[in-house]
Amino acid sequence: MEKEQIRQQVWDDLEESGTARFPYPPHDRIPNFAGADAAADRLTESDEWQAARTVKANPDAPQLPVRRAALRAGKTLYVAVPRLRDERCFVELDPEAVTDIDDATTVGGLADAGVAVGPDELPHVDLVVSGSVAVSEDGARIGKGEGYSDLEFGVLAEFDRVDARTTVATTVHERQVRGEALPHDEHDVPMDLVVTPERTVRPAGDGRRPSGIDWRALPEERIDEIPVLQRLQDEIR
Repeated sequence: MEKEQIRQQVWDDLEESGTARFPYPPHDRIPNFAGADAAADRLTESDEWQAARTVKANPDAPQLPVRRAALRAGKTLYVAVPRLRDERCFVELDPEAVTDIDDATTVGGLADAGVAVGPDELPHVDLVVSGSVAVSEDGARIGKGEGYSDLEFGVLAEFDRVDARTTVATTVHERQVRGEALPHDEHDVPMDLVVTPERTVRPAGDGRRPSGIDWRALPEERIDEIPVLQRLQDEIR
């Protein structure tokens, strides 16, 4: 099946089964799910989490418990600015500077509590946590279709902030884990950890991941909208 067909199946299933949680409907977004807290707790039990000092996480609702856990554990947290629209396209949250973790980790509180930084200002990122619509047991991931999660990884790879040492994880509901192989493009970032409320899957894939931006997959209008892409393209030229 095509990616969009799989997305629709998962969104419909989460809604019809009563598994989806606010915001509703689950469609056209990284869907929130019952047990997101438990999945985050399971992630924090992993060796990769324990070893990480820096975490980059998506801003969506199901990963809110992950963002809060990172700051409570004293990890520096990075979240991308929506659509990478600013030159300094990441927000840094220093656990020692954040006074209200619950508020700072919400979509509305991130910008106020954090400091805007460019990708070249980040340290090495130890752990990337991505939201997913669907994921396979071999680590292939499908997002909501806009491509920003993979693009953010590509940008950080261009600046050597993520590499083979970086663990990439996702927290999802069991209903989002597919038994069959999923469509996979060259710029898609595979998962090293797939964590549900019930289990942790360590895909036995080949571990290959993008080493930078796949310029062929980017339309000119997207490059024109994102300052950091314009900067990188100018440097290439």
